[in-house]
Amino acid sequence: MIRHHLLKGLTVGALLASALLAGATPSGAADSHALIQGSGSSWAANAVNQWVADVASQGIQVVYTPDGDAQGRQDFANKTSDFSVTSIGYQGVDPVTGVSDTSNGRNYAYLPIAAGGTSFPYHITLNGHQVRDLRLSGETLTKIFTNQITNWDDPEITKDNNGQALPSLPITPVVQSEGSGATAQLTRYFATEYPSIWNKFSPNTGMTEYFPRQGNQIAQNGSNAAMNYIASSSANGSIGYVEYSYALSVNFPVVKMLNSAGYYTLPTQYNVAVALEKAQINMDPSSPDYLLQNLNNVYVDSDPRTYPLSSYVYMIEPTGAYPSPETNITTAKRQSIADFEYYAICQGQREIGPIGYSPLPVNLVEAGFGQIAKLKSADPNIDLTQRSILTCGNPTFVEGHPSANYLAQIAPMPLSCDKVGAGPCSSGQTTTTTTVPVTTTTTATPETTTTTGGSGHTTTTTTPGGGGGTTTTTSPGGVTTTTATPGGGGGTTTTTSPTTTTTTLPAGTGGSTTGSDPSTGQVLGPSGASGVAESLGVENTSSATADLAPLAVLALLALLIVPPAVALRLRRRRRS
Repeated sequence: MIRHHLLKGLTVGALLASALLAGATPSGAADSHALIQGSGSSWAANAVNQWVADVASQGIQVVYTPDGDAQGRQDFANKTSDFSVTSIGYQGVDPVTGVSDTSNGRNYAYLPIAAGGTSFPYHITLNGHQVRDLRLSGETLTKIFTNQITNWDDPEITKDNNGQALPSLPITPVVQSEGSGATAQLTRYFATEYPSIWNKFSPNTGMTEYFPRQGNQIAQNGSNAAMNYIASSSANGSIGYVEYSYALSVNFPVVKMLNSAGYYTLPTQYNVAVALEKAQINMDPSSPDYLLQNLNNVYVDSDPRTYPLSSYVYMIEPTGAYPSPETNITTAKRQSIADFEYYAICQGQREIGPIGYSPLPVNLVEAGFGQIAKLKSADPNIDLTQRSILTCGNPTFVEGHPSANYLAQIAPMPLSCDKVGAGPCSSGQTTTTTTVPVTTTTTATPETTTTTGGSGHTTTTTTPGGGGGTTTTTSPGGVTTTTATPGGGGGTTTTTSPTTTTTTLPAGTGGSTTGSDPSTGQVLGPSGASGVAESLGVENTSSATADLAPLAVLALLALLIVPPAVALRLRRRRRS
């Protein structure tokens, strides 16, 4: 009976604490926000919609329409949206449509919000069995999307798969019909790496957001429609291009793409993080293209872990003053934009790795803070307090080592069966457990007008394991970390590279345990929440910290005082 009343007392205390915390309103209360509307990239829509759902509890209302990058930029220029999301910047004039592609005089800034890989989901079902281990080179993909390779039994596809031929089945390329960032990333890669093939096919040489559909190619409006078509039962033989999250969300296979190191890799958050360390970012604040990307070096990165078709996506924010020229961007709207952006590039980055994107590196997050500050320059009344790396919660860096991209450092090496001349990898291969010090490596990036997208590479050793595997490592401090590798990954043991500078990360509390999501490899914290930063003890705070502190004290007092008081009262009753 006494135990029952004690548990009841604990429950009362917990409920009191919950009520106190639930009643707390973060800095920038709901009445300081106003509904904001954005449009643009469908490539980024799954990440943006994740953040939209996350911030709703903070009183920030966001409506996002994924109508394509080109339309999003035009909506922003016409002031029919409060922000836009795009994979490329304004071009001046669209080379295909001839339509003006400028902001129409509206002041703006580009803010990097996410990274990811443009993947190639495919539908090949033979005798009731779905093929899930397809490998293709960039040249083969270019020939498929330019109608030079039209059947899955083509010798070049057989060569990519180490002599394992597919039966005769016509190929149906699925392209996107709108002005698409995915199309822009795809055609830029084709035009840069295989110009002799692409320029013969496309009436407009170089990159285009509008795919020049020909032959039996099927056009779908947006990434979601393209993915739905490919996954349908009537689409056997089809292949398309979407951000990896769309295929991951429906458990559909994507192509392992050949990189310059001779390995076929998937667009996991780790491989994308490694690849984008080679991205050249415009770091000239006076440039209209400040923070935009040049991906030429990403395409040819010699690191075995890199995924070639990796890229960033950007938010276009309004930086003009209210009421003129921004007649609709009030202080409340600008506060919503600023708070939404801060969440997106900080805590929100922890949410997107598991769904198929890759978190931003620290240099772009810091640059993003500067872009958000432009909102306050336009309107001094908005609140940007407690916005720093220390309160960010981004999983690519840890407290005390902000210059390192943690995801790139722990990225597993590809399997030996994913190398040219071996494999393809199959399911059922084994994993291993090994003990290593918690050591990472990083290469310093000089501060120049054009910089790389992150820190240096690490070197890892692997154990083959085609169906996804895990590796458990134990640090001298007793921290056990289990890392899973998705879809074709095996176990890894991280070692330092002789060509880089070694930095030792802080050891965690002895005996604490962290795990990982078995389907994505995202490191999980002790509570099961995703995010490397949380598992490493980085304090993930927000602008509400000061408001919550006294309530947290009251909650703690409730938990400490109520149960003993109940127990004392029960003992007195029993004696009487």
